[in-house]
Amino acid sequence: MRWLRQLLGGRRVQLDPARQQALLRDVQHRYGAGAQIRFPDQVEAVSRLLADDDGLVVAARIVSVAAEEAHADLRAQAHDVHRRTGRRLLVHRGNYRPLWKEAGRALRWPLFALPSGFHPYAQVAAAVAVVGGGAPRLDRVTDPNPLVTHVFELLDLTTAGWEYGRVRVDTDAAALADRLISTAGQVLAAMDDPPRLPPAVRELMRRNNTLDVYDPAGPRVVGRINPGARMRETLLA
Repeated sequence: MRWLRQLLGGRRVQLDPARQQALLRDVQHRYGAGAQIRFPDQVEAVSRLLADDDGLVVAARIVSVAAEEAHADLRAQAHDVHRRTGRRLLVHRGNYRPLWKEAGRALRWPLFALPSGFHPYAQVAAAVAVVGGGAPRLDRVTDPNPLVTHVFELLDLTTAGWEYGRVRVDTDAAALADRLISTAGQVLAAMDDPPRLPPAVRELMRRNNTLDVYDPAGPRVVGRINPGARMRETLLA
């Protein structure tokens, strides 16, 4: 694996695990839903904190933790649905869209209730942006393959939540989706052997649906987003 060769070879970087833990705790406890500042300002502040190589490791960890916790939450929800109703739901993290199409009204969007406390529009959005900005040096600090898979999982959950999970498409939600798409493109471009695009992304890229984007504080429409077109221009470039 190229990333492991880089770590063992001449391009090894000096990382500080203790500092990484301190950064992670700081980001986890100072920001999120309870912080008294707007989500865009939190994203900017967290991105500055995670600007170096140790910060890039932390950002990658936040992305992966969010994806793992969301998957565990959906599995627990599916188990609860089966216990209560006898209905079996297949949770396939390679493509969440069939699950949401079948049972969206019976499910809670998991990214608003991550056990870690990471908020999708604050710490997760910032971590995604940091990973994208650090894509050219990502293989010096971690394996980009599972990381880009987690980015795509979060993108899948975000768009499926809009379509089937009653998640409101406001400017913070649109910004998260835009960052996920941009970061996926940046990481893929930096990889020697990038993986195929996942089924959920390929499905959306065949569509041309434009969605209204709302003001987070009210009912006013302030813009529009076309996820399929954005994915095509970024991921097929």
